[in-house]
Order: sequence, then C-alpha cells, then structure tokens
Amino acid sequence: MKKIIQAIFILLNIVIGLYPFVYLFVNREFGLLSSKSSDLLVDTIWNIALYSHIFFGGVALLVGWIQFNKKIRISRSELHKRIGKIYVTMVFISGISGIYIGFFATGGIIASLGFICLGILWVYTTYKAYWYARTVRISQHQTMMYYSYAACFSAVTLRIWLPILIMLIGDFIIAYQIVAWLCWIPNLIFAYYLVGKIKSRLVVNSI
Repeated sequence: MKKIIQAIFILLNIVIGLYPFVYLFVNREFGLLSSKSSDLLVDTIWNIALYSHIFFGGVALLVGWIQFNKKIRISRSELHKRIGKIYVTMVFISGISGIYIGFFATGGIIASLGFICLGILWVYTTYKAYWYARTVRISQHQTMMYYSYAACFSAVTLRIWLPILIMLIGDFIIAYQIVAWLCWIPNLIFAYYLVGKIKSRLVVNSI
C-alpha cells in the first residue's frame, strides 16, 4: 500500500509539473485565463509573472519530490545538493511571481489573500530550509523542506479540490475563494503530522 501511495504521489507531481507546458499550445481562453479581463491578459508585467510562476513552479514540482528519496540523500549527496539548488531557485522565482499575481486573483480579496499567504509561506520555508542546509542544521532543514514542499504540492491539491468544490457548490467564484485556502492549509497540517511522526521515531530509536 505504501508503494502504491508513493507511486500515485510521484505521478501527480510529474503530471501537474508538466501541466503548465499545455499553455504553450492553447489559446488565451484556456483554463483560468478565461476568467481574466482582456486588459489583464495584455498586461506585460502580469504575463511575465504568470508564466514565470507556472513554468518555474512546474519545474519545482517536478524535481522537489526527488529530495525525499533517502537513497539519493545518503548515497548521492552531491546530486541531492544540485537538485536542491535548482528547487530553491525555481521556488524563489515562482513564489515571488505568485505573490504578485495573487493580487489579481479571480475571486477578489478572499482568494487574493489565500494565494498571497501561500506564496509568502512557500518562499519563507524554502529560504529557511536553504539556510539550515548551509549552516548544517540537517534536522531543521528537513523539517522546513516538508513545509516547503507541502506548499509546492498545493498546485496538485488545487486541481483536485477545485472541480469537487465546483460540483458541490455550483459556483466557480465561491469554489475558487475556498480553494485558495483549502489547497495548502491541509497540506501544512499533514506536513506537521509527518514531521512529528519522524521526530517521535528518532526519539524511540535513540533510546
């Protein structure tokens, strides 16, 4: 069962990580772009921020899950460090861009606050994870990486929750306001649970 869950987790990361590239082959009415105003769609800064967010965020999603592979962390530490640097770079670009486009989120202030908070949290936890790695505080580094990737995985959970909410509520705007928070808060709670479980296991093993 554990291997099946891991396989599904990896598959979701790969599929959603590659999803932004669909935007290269579709018209401007695809997906959430259809809910944006014509003025916003021609705004140069917004477009740069949008595509920076989705493409660099996609790469972060594609490579981030590899960092939790224990065999790579232990036996191929240099590869782990290189992938980590790529992940951190992608997060900083995507996260800062995401904070900017969050101000223009569909659904008004409720959705905007949800996505802006997510962007700030993603950048902050990733920075802390990077800093702890640089200062060789591995336990703290690993903890922050769980939180960072929980925020990154919101790209997946958003696409799972949104159609469910639309079906249940029948209103896209309300569903989007809810998913702006629902896509990442449960992820953080789950990350907190995993971190606690790992720390408890380490305590037991040290006795």
